Amino acid sequence: QMKQQCDQKLLLKMKTRCVPCLSNLETQCLPGYTKITNGTGIPDCRYYLETKTHTLSFRGCRHHCTKELAQPECCQGHWGPDCMGK
Repeated sequence: QMKQQCDQKLLLKMKTRCVPCLSNLETQCLPGYTKITNGTGIPDCRYYLETKTHTLSFRGCRHHCTKELAQPECCQGHWGPDCMGK
């Protein structure tokens, strides 16, 4: 019995919301995602505060998160409902 299903691994990436860096220590990724950044995260974004007259922009931090998914696919030379994953 040859294996007909050869799952492809997919790496999903996401970034958390941009917040003040000190507030970012406690930030968690979405359920199922793994945080790949430490501490206050990466200062690569800006967040905004609105006052009555202005919108102020500040440098903020966010975390990067990943999640691995297996995408069901047929092995080469196979087809059919057993390995389509649809």
